[in-house]
Amino acid sequence: MATYEELYGKRVKEFDSDPTLDSSYEGQVWYDKSTGVLKSVVSAGAWASTSPATNGGSSSIGFGIQTAAVMAGGATGPGNQSYVEEYNGSGFSSGGALPSVRQDGGGAGTETAGVVWCGEGSTKLNTTQEYNGSSWTTTNTYPITARGVRGSGTQTAAIGCGGDTPSPAASNVSAEYDGSSWTAGNNLPGNRVAAATSGPQTSALATTGKDNTPNPSVSNLNTSYDGTSWTAQTVYPLSLRQASSMGTSSSANLVAGGVGATPFGDAVTTAAQWNGSSWTTTGSLGTKSTHMGYAGTSTAAIICRGAQDYPSYPGVAQEFNESINTITAAAFAAGNNINNARRYIRGFGIKSAGVICGGYTSSPSDKTEEFNGTTYSNSSTLGTGRYSLAACGIESAGLAFGGLNTTPSTRGETEEYDGSSWSEQTDLSTTRGELGGAGTQTAGLAFGGSTPPTVTGVTEEYNGSSWTTNPTSLNTARKGEIGGAGTQTAAVAFGGSIPPNTGATEEYDGSSWTASNAMLTARSQMSPTQNGTQSAVFAMGGSPGTNTFVENYDGTSWSTRPSLANGRRLAGGFATTSDAVLAGGYTSTNLNTTEEFTAESSAVTASTLTSS
Repeated sequence: MATYEELYGKRVKEFDSDPTLDSSYEGQVWYDKSTGVLKSVVSAGAWASTSPATNGGSSSIGFGIQTAAVMAGGATGPGNQSYVEEYNGSGFSSGGALPSVRQDGGGAGTETAGVVWCGEGSTKLNTTQEYNGSSWTTTNTYPITARGVRGSGTQTAAIGCGGDTPSPAASNVSAEYDGSSWTAGNNLPGNRVAAATSGPQTSALATTGKDNTPNPSVSNLNTSYDGTSWTAQTVYPLSLRQASSMGTSSSANLVAGGVGATPFGDAVTTAAQWNGSSWTTTGSLGTKSTHMGYAGTSTAAIICRGAQDYPSYPGVAQEFNESINTITAAAFAAGNNINNARRYIRGFGIKSAGVICGGYTSSPSDKTEEFNGTTYSNSSTLGTGRYSLAACGIESAGLAFGGLNTTPSTRGETEEYDGSSWSEQTDLSTTRGELGGAGTQTAGLAFGGSTPPTVTGVTEEYNGSSWTTNPTSLNTARKGEIGGAGTQTAAVAFGGSIPPNTGATEEYDGSSWTASNAMLTARSQMSPTQNGTQSAVFAMGGSPGTNTFVENYDGTSWSTRPSLANGRRLAGGFATTSDAVLAGGYTSTNLNTTEEFTAESSAVTASTLTSS
């Protein structure tokens, strides 16, 4: 028998412990003398939660890839939707809305060249619409009018199959799209509604689904399409409908979730990969999922929205990745408590050197606490206790200004922090509370706020000793703890209350404000990362209610980020978008709890080889 060295030209290396791993170790084998086992770097697949969609719902029509996906339309309870969301690999942002409501149809293509067809609006549909990355154009009709039609491919070469028309009949019709019109193709081997379909027009796979005739039943059928005809393949491990399917050919597919009974049953967490001849179970979904929007490939997929525990339709999203890396998803997690529970706090600094100040308990607070990346410690108090103030700067050079005191009484006090104590400086020209702030200790910016009952858009600049009013105010005057970040010459103001709550976003260039794209959710009393830049800022929690929603602004538009573990408003925030911190705030009572954000990370991981 040939030896390993004769076959591969080298012996298995021995190490006292695992070497420092990188991608070059993929497929390599070595012996770890410290544990007495053979090891290698091999790829593995796993599901992880990611940033949620902006809107809850189910039955969105998905297409694209994991880092550039589109989820079009959908349904919430009895209502169908026209909105479109785009996923960039980190979060969801608003896309160009559909011309009319639509859910439970077929989709194919890319983020900038997509197509959807059939589904249900106010009635069942046969219309086809193409997407160019911003807007939709209606083209020719599909051969049947139906919902539950599925498909895949590209905008100029798509395949559609199955459907439910008229209820309760199921269809075996399939058709090909060439970028302008549909041509009937050979029929599916059996009638199916809501099959999981993926792959190009010449190498597609349609798996599972529902057959309504003669009696409703779910299916485990698995059929491949070669551009001409459908061929039965090894059945899926479960009988399901409304599962998700992602793939690049009829022999490289991933099927996930679905529901295993009719008319509605318990959603599943099962996911499995198809290699052209057999199914291999992958890691289970984090939550039961059915009626999901989906996009991507068998090794890099995204599913979102859908139903988990009917009739709940949250906006949850999950990613699948197969690689040699162990990926730790971005998430908020509980940190150590602050020393003084309170709300209406402001913060500044970074995660390893942050400060929270002011606030309200049963009266205005003068408390200051420093954060070293792990714990909070009390520091010198503000000269004037207040809440709904603004702040900016770093731990060793901070600035706090404005706010409210009792009655409420608006305050104009400005105080500088040197890392240990506060010193009073020249007051704001316009005393106010609930304002926004940005900049540094020597180049600060104050904007908006209120002098009850008046709401203002006044903007002032601080030069390290005094304030100067800029002739240009915010375009949208507002209050409600306005979000702010950036520098005196490149700042961003967002959210707040006019009233009502607003998602208005404006950028400041050192002389004037320019409207930008609005937040995904209008809200006030949120916590911004005060040390973020104009093109990298978090907005966390806020009102209405005490929500968990988190958004990121990239200098152009807003997209979702992983949600807070617990909803809150009126908290203090600081740091950057890669390591945000949220402290205190309010639900039904003042809080002393905190949450810390850790960005996604990955590391090459060695696997132990066994004889099995």
